[in-house]
Amino acid sequence: MAKNIRGRIIAVLGTGLLCASLTGCGNDGAATADAPTASASTLESGPPPSASATPPEPTPTVSDVPTPTETPTEEPAPTVTSDEPVSADSSDASALWGKAYSGTADVSVDIYDYCSTDGSRRLAGSRTYSMNSTLNLSRPRTGGGETESNPFSMLFAAGNPSQPGAVSFWSSSVSTTSSQDLAGNPRDPNLLLTYWNIGWSDGELDARLTDPHAQQAIVLNLLNWPGLLVACRSDLGQMPGGFPHALAAGTTFAGRLDGSGASLTAEGSTVDGVVAFRFTFDGTAS
Repeated sequence: MAKNIRGRIIAVLGTGLLCASLTGCGNDGAATADAPTASASTLESGPPPSASATPPEPTPTVSDVPTPTETPTEEPAPTVTSDEPVSADSSDASALWGKAYSGTADVSVDIYDYCSTDGSRRLAGSRTYSMNSTLNLSRPRTGGGETESNPFSMLFAAGNPSQPGAVSFWSSSVSTTSSQDLAGNPRDPNLLLTYWNIGWSDGELDARLTDPHAQQAIVLNLLNWPGLLVACRSDLGQMPGGFPHALAAGTTFAGRLDGSGASLTAEGSTVDGVVAFRFTFDGTAS
């Protein structure tokens, strides 16, 4: 009887040690952004070949490869160099690639809540801020075999990310950290995400946020705002450092933009409807 009990204890301990050595034994949630992602080569690799396996045949040299007898009917795609515009309508905008503008944004924020007696949305207050801001333009991004359709890639930042009222605009990004979306569907690990539709002609910018990409879990167009620790209880304090709210589709960014400077106005709201904002940005090209 004692031997049987001792054998069962060893079996249980052995199973626990085996499970501790396997990464798949846990049942916690999705990996954090800092966690390394296993590569396809790691997941698909099998056990090393046995000693009795037939060695692979040597790779043929260039002289051993037969020359094709038929000429391809399709012309190869032209190579786009870094100096060429992506499309005909962006030829003038290519002069702005690499431009950086610095200046000040005067931001006005309206705060809403649902703390009225009937639970409807109401205006709870307004704030104004003046923030150091930057606007950087670059060549349209490329990823996953696609190229951003905008005349240039845009990155705007007003204030420090943890500052109340701080705003960030990204026209596009290339995902390199995950091969799944929030629903667990596979995606290209080098997926190109385009957030804004940018129009530019004769020094006039007309840009609109068309897709926040919340479904892909890569939300980069944000407004930071310090929400309450407990809804409708301002007496209990606010979240330290604020909270980044995703900007809603329809946010606009428009005005004068040329090689010497920018004078732009933005207006929009957050997806959760808690914050609405508008600002003017005046910057000079460096």
